[in-house]
Amino acid sequence: MNARLDHRKPLVFDTHELGRRPGALQRLTRTIEAPKDLGIQGVVGVPEGAPLELELRLESVMEGVLVTGTARASAEGECVRCLEPLELELEADFQELFSYPDADDRGRVIAEPGGDAEDDEDRFFLEDGLFDLEPLLRDAVVLALPMQPVCREDCPGLCSECGVRLADDPDHHHDAVDIRWAALQGLAGTMTDGEKDEMSGGALPSAHADEKQEK
Repeated sequence: MNARLDHRKPLVFDTHELGRRPGALQRLTRTIEAPKDLGIQGVVGVPEGAPLELELRLESVMEGVLVTGTARASAEGECVRCLEPLELELEADFQELFSYPDADDRGRVIAEPGGDAEDDEDRFFLEDGLFDLEPLLRDAVVLALPMQPVCREDCPGLCSECGVRLADDPDHHHDAVDIRWAALQGLAGTMTDGEKDEMSGGALPSAHADEKQEK
C-alpha cells in the first residue's frame, strides 16, 4: 500500500530506522518554518514561516512508535489589557503513541485494522512507517500558550473613560462627578449673577418688605 503521507514535508517523519524492534531509540532535531495558524487564532500564535525548533525522541514499542518531543519558537500576539503587541517564548512538550495499523493496543496483530471507528478517532497511526507530527504539534502549542496573554503581569490596561494606556501615565485620572448634580452644574454655568441670586432667594427680603408696607 502506498503511503498517503509525503516524506518531503517538514513535519512528516520516517521510523523505518527503528525496524519495529521494541526498545530501539532514535533522536532527532529539526528546525522548520512554522505552518500557518499555529496557535490560538486571533489571540496569540507563532507567525507563519517563523523558525520552529523540534527535539524528538522516537522509541519503538510493541504497539508502534512512542514520540516524545519539545517545540520551541517565538509567539506573537496582543495584550488583552492594553492591546499593545507582545512577544513571548514558547516551549511546548508533547508525547503520543503512533500505532502500527495492523496491531491492537497490546501489540497483537489484528486481521482487519481500523474496524472500530470510534477507537480509531482517538489514536494516531503510522502509515508505511511514516507519521505526521502536525496535528499533535498544534494541540501541544495551543495548550502551552496563554488564553489571555498580557504584556506584563501587572499591566494596568486602559482607562475606562478615555482609553489612554495607563502604563504610560501612572497618575492619569478623571475627577468624579455625581451624576445627580451634573445637570444642575451645567445649568449654573449658563446663568447670570442676577439669576443665581434670585434662585438662591435673594429677592425674598424685598418681597417681605412690600408686604409689611401694605399692612
